[in-house]
Amino acid sequence: MGRTAREILADLVAFDTTSSKSNLALLDYVEALLGEHGISSRRISRLRDKANLWATIGPSTDGGLILSGHTDCVPVEGQEWSTDPFVLTEKDGRLLGRGTSDMKGFLACVLALVPEWARQDRARPIHLAFSYDEEIGCWGVRDMIQEIARENVRSALCIVGEPTEMHAVIGQKGGRAYRCRIKGLSAHSSLAPQGLNAIEIAAELIVFISGLAREWARGPFDGDFDVSHSTISVGRIAGGTAINVVPSECCFDFEYRTLPGIDQQEVFGLVAGFAHDTLLPRMREVFSGSDIVFEPIYEYPAHSIPRDHPAVRLVKQSLADDTDSKVAFGTEAGLFQRDLGVASVICGPGQISVAHKPDEFVTETQLDQCVRFLREIAGRSTLA
Repeated sequence: MGRTAREILADLVAFDTTSSKSNLALLDYVEALLGEHGISSRRISRLRDKANLWATIGPSTDGGLILSGHTDCVPVEGQEWSTDPFVLTEKDGRLLGRGTSDMKGFLACVLALVPEWARQDRARPIHLAFSYDEEIGCWGVRDMIQEIARENVRSALCIVGEPTEMHAVIGQKGGRAYRCRIKGLSAHSSLAPQGLNAIEIAAELIVFISGLAREWARGPFDGDFDVSHSTISVGRIAGGTAINVVPSECCFDFEYRTLPGIDQQEVFGLVAGFAHDTLLPRMREVFSGSDIVFEPIYEYPAHSIPRDHPAVRLVKQSLADDTDSKVAFGTEAGLFQRDLGVASVICGPGQISVAHKPDEFVTETQLDQCVRFLREIAGRSTLA
């Protein structure tokens, strides 16, 4: 008899897979579990200390399922937990631990079903796609998608098990983030006109970005999202050395989250265009060595699948729940659908509202519901 999702979740939580650290010990654990049931797997990565894991249960044929989940989690430093975040602890009916909701709970449910699936004479495969570095921009999964695309893997459906409280999610906003570095000219504050104030230039660019935010608040809209329009905001700024020194450097980070159909590169072009066409020429009249440089931090595409798509209907039937929604947070679904051409639906146990927070939790009821859902959808005639 296999282990329960709760038991496996306790093991997964014990691995500190914060994105800045390795996930290889967790993959060792997963590979050992798969190996107990005769399932081979492989690691896909360009890094030495992190990897994706790809495994196939059943025949190497077209169709079947991809079950996608990331192994990394966000840091706990600076957070006030009531329990050890790397020890699964039951409290007030909740299973507390870092990653329980986002998204080791889903991984645990998948792995709990491995013994059952391994015994079946399946006509279609179940692929496990466990990735790294999702939390810092969905970077790791790209190597895995590229490799399986070269191998012409053609699946019927990808389930991305992010926390949705076990409801079907059919859309997400796309996201991009940049770091903007501004180089000005230092001077004593009593001689301010002889310098070029990098903070003031940054302020002008930030005001421009704020103007875009106000413009987007007037539409276009998609009422299925909790925030129905695209958003853009500045999240961090640093610059200056002393009150009486004109700052020569300033750096700020900004991000935008766009509705499906919005050209993310075009958005960047608006910001970069204002910087390079309006601000920079004026700056270089004061100091020829001034500059504005943008460094990409992360990007991931928006995701959208019609609610009447056969894959969506299949998920809803397996859930016995005809509702669906869209979310503002980022997932790997858009990458699977865009780069692999596989219909993707986001559905998993837990709540995004508790992810990344102290005392993150998932309930055992949600784990049980996820196991039932995965068992049901894996057995559907269109996939089995």
